[in-house]
Amino acid sequence: VQLVESGGGLVQPGGSLRLSCAASGFTFKSYVMNWYRQTPGKERELVATVGITGAAPAYDDSVKGRFMISRDNAKNAVYLQMNSLKPEDTAVYYCAARRVSYSTVDFWGQGTQVTVSS
Repeated sequence: VQLVESGGGLVQPGGSLRLSCAASGFTFKSYVMNWYRQTPGKERELVATVGITGAAPAYDDSVKGRFMISRDNAKNAVYLQMNSLKPEDTAVYYCAARRVSYSTVDFWGQGTQVTVSS
């Protein structure tokens, strides 16, 4: 099983980034996909979730209206479009997969650093 994130980097406040996560080794279309983020000294927090069909995405209040999660089941990939980035969005972003109706994450990616700074 692999989840490989890409697309992180350094961006100025107000800028945009698009994170990608390529999945392999499991039945991607059967898993709810999530993006989490973590900063030093803090717990990992759930940023966005998308269901198995791509419908009804959900977001943390801190990113609602600025971030958009999407998935492509044909490509076994999930994305996070991040707009109007703020310094407080700086974190390591992780892709995660969990089975439907389960609360525990089954698979994690290795993370990609996003830094928002002028």
